[in-house]
Amino acid sequence: MLVNMKRILEVAKEHNFAVPAFNTSSNMILTGVMKEAVAQNSPVIIAIHPDELSFVQDSFIKAVIDEANHAPVPVCIHLDHGGSYEDCVKAISLGFTSVMIDASLLPFEENIAICKKVCETAHAAADYVSVEGELGTIGNTDSIETGNNVIRYTEPKDAETFVKETGIDALAVAIGTSHGLYPAGFIPKLRIDILDEIKKAVDVPLVLHGGSSNPDSEIETAVEHGINKVNISSDIKAPFYKKCREVLENQSLREPNAIYPPCIEVLREVAAQKIRLFHSDGKASLY
Repeated sequence: MLVNMKRILEVAKEHNFAVPAFNTSSNMILTGVMKEAVAQNSPVIIAIHPDELSFVQDSFIKAVIDEANHAPVPVCIHLDHGGSYEDCVKAISLGFTSVMIDASLLPFEENIAICKKVCETAHAAADYVSVEGELGTIGNTDSIETGNNVIRYTEPKDAETFVKETGIDALAVAIGTSHGLYPAGFIPKLRIDILDEIKKAVDVPLVLHGGSSNPDSEIETAVEHGINKVNISSDIKAPFYKKCREVLENQSLREPNAIYPPCIEVLREVAAQKIRLFHSDGKASLY
């Protein structure tokens, strides 16, 4: 069942769970994510970054739409971290049901302006396309490793103004996470106190990016305190490709149907654990 993110997250917000958004950059990853979402009876968001889209190419979106239309669970197709208005318009034209415009590094007023422009276009689409914005800046593990990481936490009052002036359907917040896998010895910590204040200030679903290496207990607490969408990329890709390397040690293998099935199974194990952690398992029945 193909839906937009507004629909998929309004149920999550009402019932206090988070929908997993799995970054999907190949047919094999798509297969693993969709099979496990169906097995867990969970709604799911297929997230595709512009860099991933440039690799899989536009035609891949037709395959994702077909999977979604034939799935017994709600599926949203989401542009992850669109970097420009043009990125978002292209995604809408391809059939994405949700887009993220990430202007979080711009000054506050400029972030509002571009988010508002994207919302006006997306919401006017023939089938309402939902929009996610981001306020504050999420760290990057590369800069953590060099000691230069700076996270600008989302200010609750700014979040209130931002949501009212842009009309966005979901807000990605910065509460102490970083994109990628954390280096050894680094211990991240989420600011649940800031999350609580943001939750009081806005009425749209809240999104957590860059939580791949945070402890499960922190992620579960964040969900309990109002996070309704969690992005997952490194956590599924790392074990998938680790297994690929192991399988390919057998140099006689050359057929995809001999190489990829065990890799997909490893990915499914991680996806299942995330779905249960977010309390999304069984929730497709609510739609």
